[in-house]
Amino acid sequence: MAPPGKLSGFHLQGHHWFSDSGLPSDITVSIDGVNFHLHKFPLVSRCGKIARTYEDSKNTYEKNLTVVLEEFPGGPETFLIVAKFCYGFRVELTAKNVVLVHCAAEYLEMTDEYEEGNLLTKSESFFHKNILRNWKDCILALQSSEPILSRAENLNLVDKCLNALSMMACTDPSLFGWPMMMYGSFQSPGGSILWNGINTGARIRTSESEWWFEDISYLSVRLFESLIKTMRSRGMRPESLAGAIMYYSRKHLPGLGRWQGGQGGKTRTVASFSLTPASATVDQRVLLESIEKLLPQKKGKSFCRFLLGLLRVASILNVDQACKESLERRIGMQLELATLDSLLIPAYADSDALYNTDCIENIVHHFVLTESNLTAFSPSSLDPQASSSSESLRKVAKLIDSYIGEIASDVNLKPEKLRALAQALPESSRSLHDGLYRAIDIYFKV
Repeated sequence: MAPPGKLSGFHLQGHHWFSDSGLPSDITVSIDGVNFHLHKFPLVSRCGKIARTYEDSKNTYEKNLTVVLEEFPGGPETFLIVAKFCYGFRVELTAKNVVLVHCAAEYLEMTDEYEEGNLLTKSESFFHKNILRNWKDCILALQSSEPILSRAENLNLVDKCLNALSMMACTDPSLFGWPMMMYGSFQSPGGSILWNGINTGARIRTSESEWWFEDISYLSVRLFESLIKTMRSRGMRPESLAGAIMYYSRKHLPGLGRWQGGQGGKTRTVASFSLTPASATVDQRVLLESIEKLLPQKKGKSFCRFLLGLLRVASILNVDQACKESLERRIGMQLELATLDSLLIPAYADSDALYNTDCIENIVHHFVLTESNLTAFSPSSLDPQASSSSESLRKVAKLIDSYIGEIASDVNLKPEKLRALAQALPESSRSLHDGLYRAIDIYFKV
């Protein structure tokens, strides 16, 4: 071999990589149609897998050994890093390549059994000391694991990233003296202004509980789902989980974002300047069904509107019936918080009617069932729970009467549909019937 000082690395010719050592190659490593013309000693001394192949080939009379590596983690780009390491060149591990390199080192069995401080040990040490302590790098590492997700999961790299992110998001970031370089020279993770590394307590104008929403929205559906489940197991507040899910949904379901007026206020982001967007080829139907399963049991005006938006998009995407029924049930549990415009869901199926009245009727039935369960053990009208239930019934009755009045102008609305909606609520829910009279009057005129 030429002296190390004369080595300048490797060069590419077409689909072939060559060492700059000047010595003829005696081993060819082939990965995805790209050939590396290298030398046995640097590889055999560090790679258990190639060492065994070399031992098995000693009885052959071929001068040049060819090794084909099937399903090599990271492909030719990652193997080039491995080759440089084997030849003694300095390799730079980063958040974007450390998962790929670690999986490649495990694939090639580059353990300390062959050489102390081998690539498997170095990549593992870098991962624990640098990646798991840094929010941005954890996100980048997770993104880079997508092409080899199953292998990274088997090596617990994904779980370690998810746990680290969950810990950082679940804890008040202002309590930690985390490295400033993670969040900019003058900010702590929670947005406090730093002076010479000291937290002044002064806040940048941002919602502290939402600082991580934008960053995790760059993850794929599968990784996002895993992260939310990990956060839930760590005790993340349902309000924060719901906020993150709503943010992710609005970003990746265009129909939902357009209907609900976009993303709202811009959230401060930490890592997105160096992240790549989640795949644009995401199956939106799969995404919506996954999102519905992640949703916490929560009530609120904005959350109710969000659920109705999901139901609207679900009708367009024709998601499975179980998903639709679950959304209808969730909405029914808080129907008194809904607004008229959010109930006006178009009929996207083969229907002459303008609006999907069936799903609204289902929602009302779920509401009535929920209210019946709440008051089943509160027969006294003086009971506060019964009083609250009566107020909810009156609100929903007024809302549904307004809804019927809005859809009554549809010439294709069948009379049985109108009647079913009017009768879906118990008689006790209406002290006055002016709303129904108005709706019926509009219907007859049309």
